[in-house]
Amino acid sequence: MIYQPDFLSVRDESELVEQIRQLPLKFSKYKEYTARRRTASFGYSYDFSRNEAQLAPEPPAFLMALKERIAQWAGEPASSFVQVLVSEYQPGVPLGWHRDVPDFEVIVGLSLASAARLRFRPYPWRPELRKRVFALEVEPRSIYVLRDEARWGWQHSVPPVPQLRYSVTLRTARLRSD
Repeated sequence: MIYQPDFLSVRDESELVEQIRQLPLKFSKYKEYTARRRTASFGYSYDFSRNEAQLAPEPPAFLMALKERIAQWAGEPASSFVQVLVSEYQPGVPLGWHRDVPDFEVIVGLSLASAARLRFRPYPWRPELRKRVFALEVEPRSIYVLRDEARWGWQHSVPPVPQLRYSVTLRTARLRSD
């Protein structure tokens, strides 16, 4: 895992948040559960009732430019990022323990508008591993990447956020050998 504060300037963040606010964000569905966060998926979305990725609209131009910048930072070709997910967390909204779906490999997250705490715990989870749980405070305008062991050997969650927060998550396709 790599974490970098101040990936964006305050001005860049402000402009990005204004553009995000224009997106058609909708409440996410996970099988029969409707999450409290609102999202918009581009490139691919994930249908949790079918457990499969499906095509979604292409990202708008402002997200394509952001994808290029993030790809350069992450050391990945921009074309390898097949999904861009924009999420809005209103005050009090959490994100439960999970690993991102297995269709995607490298995960990059950009945190906007307010700070959040990302908690990590080993996967698969067993209560006797509780001493290995740790947290990372992600500041506004910061970026992180999960790959390899950080991606596959850990779950993460976000406790309820105290203030409005947005995130932009980019994912590469998983290269399967089967």
